[in-house]
Amino acid sequence: MVLSETRLVLAGSYAAADAPGIFLLEFDSTSGALSQRAACAGVASPSFLALHPNGRWLFATSETSQASGAPGGVWALRFDRDAATFEPINSQPSGGDWPCHLAIDPSGRWLLVSNYGSGSVGVLPIGGDGALGPLAHLAQHAGGGPNTARQEGPHAHSATFTPDGQFVIVADLGIDQLVLYRLDADSGALEEHARVAIQPGAGPRHLAFHPNGRYAYVGTELGNTVVVFAYGPAGALHELQTIATLPAGAPESYVADIHVSADGRRLYASNRGHNSIAAYDIGADGRLALAGIAPCGGNWPRNFALAPGGGWLLAANQYSGAVAALPLAEERPIGAAAELLAVPAASFVLFV
Repeated sequence: MVLSETRLVLAGSYAAADAPGIFLLEFDSTSGALSQRAACAGVASPSFLALHPNGRWLFATSETSQASGAPGGVWALRFDRDAATFEPINSQPSGGDWPCHLAIDPSGRWLLVSNYGSGSVGVLPIGGDGALGPLAHLAQHAGGGPNTARQEGPHAHSATFTPDGQFVIVADLGIDQLVLYRLDADSGALEEHARVAIQPGAGPRHLAFHPNGRYAYVGTELGNTVVVFAYGPAGALHELQTIATLPAGAPESYVADIHVSADGRRLYASNRGHNSIAAYDIGADGRLALAGIAPCGGNWPRNFALAPGGGWLLAANQYSGAVAALPLAEERPIGAAAELLAVPAASFVLFV
């Protein structure tokens, strides 16, 4: 049963610094209607957002590079959901080019930023007032992969904390590896624990855990697959399955985002190029069975979010510049878009 209520949604984009780039949206979970409540300018390319557990501090990547004249950065903002306001606190260098992903550690004291262009992961302290301190640590990857156009060097694409809080897993598209680190809670240093190889040329991008904590799902951007792992003691990852995200004969496409439903019954992955969302049923053993592939309601679904309570998926379609509300159901995994809301160069959505 889908709960009927209005929910707040945060959206990010590839806007220029002098244009609105961070948005606060309202979503009606009965009709799927979307509306804009507020917007914030001042951050260049705020492509990925992370909300602190206290709900009052919002962090945004500034996905830029030294080559473009603006080294990658991370911004901290005060977010007042009742007043619908954003107030910049400060910004810090991310330690690399094209920062594309953020993760907050379970204690709420450290922010991890993945620098795609440089193949590094930076750790920044979060102060008692929400301000970000200078980099406490920078973990630099090295190497490459067989796809010389996309894997000429390391490309750290995301950092995901394990459900048990013991490790953070960095998916590096450039070197076809998942790198497991331990985060020192006092110093912020990342200590490498293990590496897990993905099929050469697959390009791991994002990772999602099953709610039971026993299974991890990795979306591969270049391979257009989801790789299923069993997660065990001491951070052990045992590969169980690889399954395609595209139908046979699909055009060139790239997996972007991946999420598991709160009830653990379905997994979803977005396909940029094919412009679709793939839905899978999750078995008791963690393995996947394709339930359906449906249009994403736009062009280039870079990121998406599942509505709390179920029933809806919001897709940030970058090239068509809109957020689409897609209904979800047991008998028809993904329905046609019920609503489109213009968000220029949309790149990210998050339910508050």
